[in-house]
Amino acid sequence: MKEAGDHSRRASYLAGAAGLLLTVAIVSYPEEAFDASLDGLRLWFDVVLPALLPFFAMAEILMGLGVIHAVGVLLEPVMRPVFRIPGVGGFAVAMGLASGYPLGAKITGRLRRSNLCSREEAERLIAFANTADPLFMIGAVAIGMFGLPQVGVTIAVSHYLAVVVVGLVMRYHAGGSMSPPQRKPRGAIFSRALSAMVEARSKDQRPFGELFGDAVKDTVNSMLFIGGCIMMFSVFLRIITVAGVTDLVAAPLEMILGAVGFDPVLVTALIKGSMEITIGSQSAALAESDLLSKVVAASAIIAWSGFSVHAQVAAMVHGTDIRVAPYLFARFLHAVIAAVVTLLLFEPLGAGEALRAMGPAAFQELPVLGLLGASGMIFVGALASLLALALVVHALGRVRIAYFKV
Repeated sequence: MKEAGDHSRRASYLAGAAGLLLTVAIVSYPEEAFDASLDGLRLWFDVVLPALLPFFAMAEILMGLGVIHAVGVLLEPVMRPVFRIPGVGGFAVAMGLASGYPLGAKITGRLRRSNLCSREEAERLIAFANTADPLFMIGAVAIGMFGLPQVGVTIAVSHYLAVVVVGLVMRYHAGGSMSPPQRKPRGAIFSRALSAMVEARSKDQRPFGELFGDAVKDTVNSMLFIGGCIMMFSVFLRIITVAGVTDLVAAPLEMILGAVGFDPVLVTALIKGSMEITIGSQSAALAESDLLSKVVAASAIIAWSGFSVHAQVAAMVHGTDIRVAPYLFARFLHAVIAAVVTLLLFEPLGAGEALRAMGPAAFQELPVLGLLGASGMIFVGALASLLALALVVHALGRVRIAYFKV
């Protein structure tokens, strides 16, 4: 008991000292802090806000209408045996693919609060569903930062192949334990899906106007928090860079990673990427290194996603019993696997053809209408694919049962 108290006291001392030092650093470099804060605000307002807000609101509305419960019944045949998560997790996966960090975590927290999954299932789901979106990887990173669209395909394919591997690994998390289905499967699967939707809607009982208002208010609060995280971590990263902390940390890492063949020039990009995904990706694109090494580093940074996103994830699951440690392990594993897959697929997917004298482009703004339209198509495609796979698995199961009965 005394040891626990001493540990808590030391942690409080360290946290207080770190906060004080950071405050002093911000006061010491007011111009840099202001510029970094403004950069973070522009990123949030121009890219993150229009990309995430509609999906955040619609996820809340669909939950209240019972649609997610119906989708969960339809996806149960594939999500439960393959990834050991309930069928409703398939909706979180599809939304995460479409709109990126941290919507997968947001939906997972909502599912856990509604008791639609156990703690262990939620921890598996958040590791699998919280991914980067293709528009960030292809539009912002490949085209906006590298100036090479071919790179985007390599990064995106590697990212999603790696996260599937992470999902399969995480199915063994907590011994692979699963809670039993909330209801025994009786009747046709579509009939059960519709019944689940009606039952969930009757339990909610909010009029649509109230449901819509609650969804918008909750979404705006979440978006403001995400914007604050982006701005604060942008400031943190700028301050530790101008204060020389980044160079101090990079020196020993350059020696260690250089010994295993990694280009030391990219160590600074990895340090920045460990804090904030966009700044780290841009730093990798601008590094004086060969294209393959820069793309591998960017792929790892995007998969890790940075402590800025991790802070957002922790906030999205706040108030639940979901632990963040398994999520951090999954993101580290995702980063390693994504980097290896990128290395292997660089030539086969055509990115090797982009090895030509072409300087990185400046960061480009993405058109809002194109962003929303493409994100919607990605969501529909991902959800339709999961539904088709689940229905095929369900049909095969019924055929097998009928065969043995004969």
